[in-house]
Amino acid sequence: MTGKLIWLVGPSGSGKDSLLAALRQQEHPQMLVAHRYITRAANAGNENHIALSEHEFFTRAERQLFALSWHANALYYGVGIEIDVWLHAGFDVVVNGSRAHLPQAQARYADALLPVCLHVSPDVLRDRLEQRGRETAKEIEQRLDRAARYTPSGCLMLNNDGSLLQSVDTFLHMIRTHGNQKESQHVL
Repeated sequence: MTGKLIWLVGPSGSGKDSLLAALRQQEHPQMLVAHRYITRAANAGNENHIALSEHEFFTRAERQLFALSWHANALYYGVGIEIDVWLHAGFDVVVNGSRAHLPQAQARYADALLPVCLHVSPDVLRDRLEQRGRETAKEIEQRLDRAARYTPSGCLMLNNDGSLLQSVDTFLHMIRTHGNQKESQHVL
């Protein structure tokens, strides 16, 4: 593979969907943002995803049409096999990944994988979860607890407490810097 798979992870409410939407609005000649296939309604949340019934999801899974798939929060998620074509064509591909399934992505993509962990402070995370209005107070507390317990390792850390524009700029700088470091390592 010549492209990188950028596996963007972070707690629910950390701003992954907003960051990906902002990336889609800009022109990046060598970067594509993948959509996910999810067993939830098309109008649920802000994520650009393909809504599938469980039957459709399992039919695609049985036919090996997902590069990666997982189950979380009572839903099934998949990333289409098309990302492998994009990676082989030299594109860097950004995926809204799963923290719990990072090892699965590492096993499949090895050195082509670049995990980026989105981090927000607990107060900012609480505010964002409350503002989006999708979870009950109990669910918000559960998400905050899960976020506090998660300590990512092997990720580039991206703080998303600030403005969306600032986070996009920092994200792109991190990707370029990491790519340049990899290239110089191969030259040596």
